[in-house]
Amino acid sequence: MSAVGSWWRQLSGAAKFQLFSRLSLQMGAVFVVGSMAIRAGPWQFVAGIVVAGIAAVVLLHGQPEFALSPNTLSRRRVLAVAVTTLAAVWLSYCGIARTTTNESTFEHVRFTGICVAVLAMFSIVPFIRHRWWVVLALSLATGLAYSSSLAQGIETVAATFLTGAVVVGTTLLTMWGLRVVEDLDRAKVVEAELQVAQERLRFARDLHDVVGRSFSAIAVKSELAVLLSRSGDTERAVTEMGEVKALAVESMGQMRELVRGYRGIDLTSEVAGARSLLSAVGCRLVVEGDPASVPARLHEVAAWVVREGTTNIVEHSTATSAILAFGNAGMSLRNDHPNGPPGERSGLRGLAERLEPLGATLDSVESPEEFRLEIHWEKSDYPISRR
Repeated sequence: MSAVGSWWRQLSGAAKFQLFSRLSLQMGAVFVVGSMAIRAGPWQFVAGIVVAGIAAVVLLHGQPEFALSPNTLSRRRVLAVAVTTLAAVWLSYCGIARTTTNESTFEHVRFTGICVAVLAMFSIVPFIRHRWWVVLALSLATGLAYSSSLAQGIETVAATFLTGAVVVGTTLLTMWGLRVVEDLDRAKVVEAELQVAQERLRFARDLHDVVGRSFSAIAVKSELAVLLSRSGDTERAVTEMGEVKALAVESMGQMRELVRGYRGIDLTSEVAGARSLLSAVGCRLVVEGDPASVPARLHEVAAWVVREGTTNIVEHSTATSAILAFGNAGMSLRNDHPNGPPGERSGLRGLAERLEPLGATLDSVESPEEFRLEIHWEKSDYPISRR
C-alpha cells in the first residue's frame, strides 16, 4: 500500500484526473454491463450481453484517450476484434428474433439486441466521423431487426437512439475533459518554458546594454590613448589609460551585479556618463530640459535609453553634436552624421521591449543628416525636443 501511495503522490494533478476519468468510464461500463446482464433473464441472453460488454470494454481500452497503460494491443487489431464480436452477437440475436415464436423469448432477445447496439455506440461510435448519423442508422437497424410491429419498432428505435445518445455524449464529454486537462498541463509547461526564455532574453539584453556601453568607451579611450602616445602627449595618454582601467573595473562590477540580479541604473549618472563618453569621441552633447521631469516609474528605462542611445552614437555615427531633450510627455536623443542602416541597431529592440510593459513607445527616424530616437510615454501632441 505504501508503494501505491507513493506512486499516487508522485503523479501530477492532470495525471490523477486523467487516470480517475479513464477508470470511472471503464468501471461505469462494467457496471452498466452487469446491470444489463441481470435484467437480461436466461443465461443465453446474459452470455451475449457479457461477451458484448467485454468486447466494448476492451475496445475502449484500445483507444489512446482511455488506455490505462501504454502497453496496449494494436489499435487496429482491437478495433477489428471488437467490431467483429459486437456485430456477431448483434446478428446472432437478430436471427433468433426473426425465427422465434415465443413472446417471452422475443422480449429477451429484443432487450439483448438493444443492449448490444448501445454498447457498440458506447465503445465505437464516439471515435468515428459522422457519429450522430451512425447512432441514428444503428437505432433504425435495431428497430427493424428486433420488432414485430410498427409501434414496437418505433419504441425500439426511440429507446436505442435516446440511450445511445446519452452514452455517446458521456464518452465525448469525458474525452473533452481529458483534452482540456491535457491542454492546461501542456500550457503550464509552455508557460514555464516561456518564462525561462523571457528571463534569458532579459539577461541577454541587460548584458548587451552593460557590455556595449563599457566596451565602446574602452575602445574609444584606448584608441585616443594610442594617438596621444604617438603624438608625444604621454601624460594625457596615461590619463586615458587610467580611465580605461577604471571603466574595465566598473564593467566587471556591473557584470557581477547583473549576475546577482541587483544591478541598478541611475538617470543622472547616465546623462553625465553620456556627456563624458561623447566628448571623448569629439561629439558635443547638449542636454535640454530636466531629467527630473521624467516620471519616477520611467527613470530606469529612461537611463537605459540614454545608455543605448549613446552607445549607438559611438558605434553607428561620426557625430560631432548630439542633443538629449527631456519633456513632460517623452524624451529624445538626436545626433548628426549617422552611419549604417537602422536595422543594425539591435539594441533598440531591447529598448522597445523594456518600454512596452510601461505603456511607452519608441520611434526612430534616420536621414543622411540626422538620426533621432524618440520615446513617448504620454499620448499627446508634444514636442519632446526643440530646435
